[in-house]
Amino acid sequence: MRKDRRSLAAALAVLGLLVLAAPARADDEAAAGAPAAAEPPAVGLTAADVKGITAPSSDDLAKGDPGGTLTGSAADIVMADPKAGLTLADVVNQVGQNRIAVNFVWTLVAGFLVMFMQAGFALVETGLCRAKNANHTMMMNFMVYGFGLFAYWVMGFAIQQGGSAGISNLGGMNPLNNEFKLSLFGKDWGLFGTKGFFLSGDTYDVGVMVLFLFQMVFMDTATTIVTGAAAERWKFAAFAISTFFLGAITYPLFGNWAWGGGWLSQLGANFKLGHGYCDFAGSGVVHSVGGLTALAVAMIIGARIGKYNRDGSPNPIPGHDITMVLLGCFILAFGWFGFNPGSTLGASGNGSLRIGSIAVNTMLAGCTGSFGALLYMWMRFGKPDASMSGNGLLAGLVAITAPSGFVNTVGAAIIGFSAGVLVCLSVEFLERVMKIDDPVGATSVHGTCGLWGVLCVGLFADGTSNYGGSWNGVDGSVTGLFYGDAGQFVAQLIGVCTLVGVIFTLSYVFNAFIDFFVGQRVSVDVELEGLDLPEMGALGYPEFQLVTPGLGRSIEIGG
Repeated sequence: MRKDRRSLAAALAVLGLLVLAAPARADDEAAAGAPAAAEPPAVGLTAADVKGITAPSSDDLAKGDPGGTLTGSAADIVMADPKAGLTLADVVNQVGQNRIAVNFVWTLVAGFLVMFMQAGFALVETGLCRAKNANHTMMMNFMVYGFGLFAYWVMGFAIQQGGSAGISNLGGMNPLNNEFKLSLFGKDWGLFGTKGFFLSGDTYDVGVMVLFLFQMVFMDTATTIVTGAAAERWKFAAFAISTFFLGAITYPLFGNWAWGGGWLSQLGANFKLGHGYCDFAGSGVVHSVGGLTALAVAMIIGARIGKYNRDGSPNPIPGHDITMVLLGCFILAFGWFGFNPGSTLGASGNGSLRIGSIAVNTMLAGCTGSFGALLYMWMRFGKPDASMSGNGLLAGLVAITAPSGFVNTVGAAIIGFSAGVLVCLSVEFLERVMKIDDPVGATSVHGTCGLWGVLCVGLFADGTSNYGGSWNGVDGSVTGLFYGDAGQFVAQLIGVCTLVGVIFTLSYVFNAFIDFFVGQRVSVDVELEGLDLPEMGALGYPEFQLVTPGLGRSIEIGG
């Protein structure tokens, strides 16, 4: 009987925990102004009681637990004071920490997946370039990680997220509490953060470290986009300087305006334009910023030798390994499961169970994107094109990135298919009309389709998402034009105009400075020979080279 009473007491403790934990799932903003709750009352349980009631004996544990029925019990709950025994406060605190731990692990694993996308980009870009430039292209994709990471650690993260306190899924991010703001029209507008330089001081915090890793790999995705558009003629030194600037200033600025509590995200709260600019996982913040920077650099350095005839007609310059390209596309599609679902920054609470819907939306858009590109190329040129089918897959993934957390599966399929067609049209327009030479189609995949993805939030968001009851400080769910909220579409248009008008201009001006002081493009001789030996000192494919006796010059065959 006495043991039964103790068992009942333990059960009541757990039930009490569940009752107390339930309100914690409510909107954090609504709860922010509420007075702190009193510490839960202690339950008369001791460590001995716990072991006697629910914990398996040492002998039982020594026999192993193949079914997993013994491992994990009340004895594993950490007690604040073992002498006082287990209390309800111990149980509640353990559950709260477990929720944050689940979200930490989810966000970190998603970040690891996004980091692996770097390998996919390297394969796609290298495969679409000629063999004589393989080492140089691969090295840009390799070192963009180091250059970008260093710049983001020094100052980029502080500019982007230095004022973003309030991310409850990761424990609140309270050290990131300083945003530089301007007061206009009686409203405060955030411009950039000022906490987190070198991740030092108060920002030496477990939650901040998780956010830094996740945001850093997103930034690195943006920086690697540029290497594809400028491949086969970009000086490695100029690439290094340009990457540092993008990781330290350009990307973090727009990231702050959209994700760090900046002025674009405040368009809803301040001007009643839907929920303000919404970009769930980065069609604008990551892909458009990278794509527009790629456009700026490609315009400055010009087309590759032999790309255009005297009459302005373009010549195809095929890449050297299409199997490498398609393998890279598969790796990128896999990594996108970290990119989009991971942007919930958690798997527990605040609507984070929507991760399954986000993952399915991501799959569908990539699928229909490849359909759209394949069908367009087949109908227009009589054959399905492998490289453009791969770019169609990526275009669909880019376009769904912003709306992935706000749309249903039908919307995702439409967005992906339209992006697959759009990327083909964009590649032709840039190449034939604007005379922009982009060896891998990076500007079209990430720039054009990234902007389209931003607009798709304002069109297809169906109003069913519920991330803690609000988004960007506006109650309710994000809803697009097709579901009744024209204001959301206006907010997305403002975001597009900002990307094109501010980010592109800033990128062009800075890279023009690099061109003036350092020079962006290699010499004619280096470009004709291939960048591997002159720029990197080693060939990507030494067996593809013949050395002319007495000249010391390599002549490429098969590239």
